[in-house]
Amino acid sequence: MTTQSNTDVVKDLHPERVWRFFAGLADTPRCSKKEEKVRAHLKQLAKELGFAAKEDRVGNIVIEVPATKGHENAPIVVLQGHADMVCEKNSGTQHDFDNDPIKLIVGKDADTGRIIVHADGTTLGADNGIGIALALAAATDPDVVHGPLELLCTIDEEMGMTGADALTPDFFKGRRLLNLDSEEDNAIYIGCAGGCDTNMAWTLAADKPDAALQAIRVSVSGLRGGHSGGDIHENRGNAIKCLVATLSRCETDGLQLAQLSGGSKRNAIPREASAIVVGPSGAIEALRKTAQEVRQVVAEEHAEPGAAISVDPANASDATAVCSASDTQTLLDALLAVPSGVLGMSTKVPGLVQTSNNLSTLTTEIGSKSLKVLVGCLTRSSSDAWKNAVARQLAAIGRLSGAKVESDSGYPGWEPNPDSYLLKTCSETYKRLFSEDPNVTAIHAGLECGIIGDRIGDIDTISFGPTITGAHSPDELVYVDAVEKSWEFLKAVLAELA
Repeated sequence: MTTQSNTDVVKDLHPERVWRFFAGLADTPRCSKKEEKVRAHLKQLAKELGFAAKEDRVGNIVIEVPATKGHENAPIVVLQGHADMVCEKNSGTQHDFDNDPIKLIVGKDADTGRIIVHADGTTLGADNGIGIALALAAATDPDVVHGPLELLCTIDEEMGMTGADALTPDFFKGRRLLNLDSEEDNAIYIGCAGGCDTNMAWTLAADKPDAALQAIRVSVSGLRGGHSGGDIHENRGNAIKCLVATLSRCETDGLQLAQLSGGSKRNAIPREASAIVVGPSGAIEALRKTAQEVRQVVAEEHAEPGAAISVDPANASDATAVCSASDTQTLLDALLAVPSGVLGMSTKVPGLVQTSNNLSTLTTEIGSKSLKVLVGCLTRSSSDAWKNAVARQLAAIGRLSGAKVESDSGYPGWEPNPDSYLLKTCSETYKRLFSEDPNVTAIHAGLECGIIGDRIGDIDTISFGPTITGAHSPDELVYVDAVEKSWEFLKAVLAELA
């Protein structure tokens, strides 16, 4: 059976030009830190379209687009988005992100009946492929009126914002920047949170387990996951915290750890986690009882009806080395103490999360005489003081439990500018087009705008984009009518600025 191409899948969607560019991006592997193929794709597109393009030392690309005739003297507008995507898939999905195209599917939202585009068991990459596609469409549609444009495509936004961090003031000329990486079509963003990473590593002595003990696998699955900035306010379940709760609350003495794993991306709420432990007779029944209790709490308190926690016998070969029961308990206590979720709300913007921490990743490196347990956290805050305080709290938890702790300096937030010329222009244009005021607000997720402003200096910036839900998870989808709305808005804003 012939597989339908992505271009064919979206050929009947509007605006056709935006979806055609998006299909090309979906065909191109572009995981964070592996952007070689998408960078080549963008440079080849620029060449075919007759636009000049340049690349900096880390791989950021600027495509220079001449103005519509008669608008050559208008100020340059920068259309900015990131070329990389979060690469996540469901555990049963066979997909090679380094080589396979994302398989696009057009469907309907079960609740609203709206037409959506999603992927087949993987992240979609609308974050931020749709933003790049909107910029390319604006640059190439002869009916779009605009002044000189610079399409700024950054790399590695999802794994550390290292592309934006490496920008220099001479790489592009424009000082009016439209960031196309927002995910609510009725919003204009003028601020975002900053963030920092904290990594903890425990090196625990290990030995062969007692032959009389049983190896047990505990697995957590079925959680919604999602964006650790955009979805953190929904109190979604964290698979690592669910796993730790199951192990630590078990009414059995003497559990010994062999393996721990959970999460895969620093900025995604973990959907799955698992552990291999050994325990005495009766441990598997005790763990099953605890798992049922934890699952019920997660389903009810975190709105996770699909949550599943399984407890099954494991192969003895999966537990060749285990740490002591006391070290296991110390580690579990530390992971219980690590905060994950919303930690504080903004006092300036009603309803906005100010500070959060995501217990993001958990892995185990197995040696002949040791187990090294690695934990990664991403702290976000619109307050540097709060961000730093949480980082210190995490470091204290780690040190008290014997971990080696490393925290980076993080990236800055984006301070709102209510006097922005772009904000005034875009707000008036939105109201004229849609007969209502936009929701002018800030976002808890990290946008590149703060770093770009910090690196470039005096630059006027706003952010908008179509409605995307489930970003950073295989549930990611984008609403087709929201893409069309953002396209009409972008065209009108560019004409106004020209």
